[in-house]
Amino acid sequence: MTRLSGKCYCGAVSYEVEDAFVYAANCHCSNCRRTTGSAFKPFAGIERQKLAVVKGEDALLIYGDAENHDAHCNACGSLLYSQVREAAWVHVALGTLVDAPTIRPTHHIFVDSKAPWYEITDGLPQYQGHKE
Repeated sequence: MTRLSGKCYCGAVSYEVEDAFVYAANCHCSNCRRTTGSAFKPFAGIERQKLAVVKGEDALLIYGDAENHDAHCNACGSLLYSQVREAAWVHVALGTLVDAPTIRPTHHIFVDSKAPWYEITDGLPQYQGHKE
């Protein structure tokens, strides 16, 4: 299985993840917009055990609880991934990957709370909440 590398902006934290993502989307919820400072967060979902922090685990800032949280670099603030579904899955922030994954986002979620100044123009399916 191909492994992809990813890292934060300052390079204090690096991770590897299998190129075996199960789904990918663009999330427009207000929390994702705040954590990324962008109109949406492109992410890909994979089982938690397929991601490993290979450098700087002690430099992670965990926002949330042990099972469901966002993992940021505590030096530069980059959002690297979100641990979800009671720690069974991670949503990797696609912008932190150094290598290109084979998966691409297939839909937009939480468009009911998208930034009013951003217009979605790509033609991908749009969902008010999670994908139905």
